[in-house]
Amino acid sequence: MALFVPAAHAEDNARAILKSMSDYLAKQQAFTATFNSDIEVVTPEMQKVQFASSGEVSVSRPDKVYAARTGGFADVEMFFDGKQMTVHAKNAKVFMQADMPGTLDELVSKLEADGQALPGADLLLSNVYDALNAGIIDAKHIGTGVVGGIECEHLAFRNADTDWQLWVRTGPEPIPCKYVITSKAVGQAPQYTLVINSWSGEAKNDFKFAPPADSKRVDAKAMPHIDEVPEGGSQ
Repeated sequence: MALFVPAAHAEDNARAILKSMSDYLAKQQAFTATFNSDIEVVTPEMQKVQFASSGEVSVSRPDKVYAARTGGFADVEMFFDGKQMTVHAKNAKVFMQADMPGTLDELVSKLEADGQALPGADLLLSNVYDALNAGIIDAKHIGTGVVGGIECEHLAFRNADTDWQLWVRTGPEPIPCKYVITSKAVGQAPQYTLVINSWSGEAKNDFKFAPPADSKRVDAKAMPHIDEVPEGGSQ
């Protein structure tokens, strides 16, 4: 355990491990991961409530991604083939499509610019280090920990508005195993937690959406609420 490494060395170690993870992920031209996620919200009565979901993400660089998430309030999947993005609300049996040519990086940037919260999406980018390192004001290598039976390097970082932690698998395959974001700017400091359950170096064969017979296409304004949190569930 590296709990008492001098501060300067702990910061250097944290950034070095983050960089090694980023370099490894950038080399993965195709991968599929399954995950569990928990998001906390704070009610007007200042009660903290957690909502849980499970899902899968499959990537083929540079411009293809499939993501699915099932929770208590939405069952949704997204397809992106470098030309078009489709969002399918499976439980509501409706989908919307939008022309969106570009890379996966450009897709994430556009969605975030449009106000779509995408926690964890930074881990899919072609340069994770630059995305996550921007704005860091403090970095620590806490030591080692175990996530799902896998030994990991435990890192802790601080930005102006968030604290975040990352657990990175030790050894020759430094993949992320757990990612926690704490919102310091919100009362009660709610957290978002992402745990990677499985990882493989293969991706889906087809990233194009084939509409089910019982689903209909609607425009974006007619799409139902597809967030992990129910409408009105947060402060």
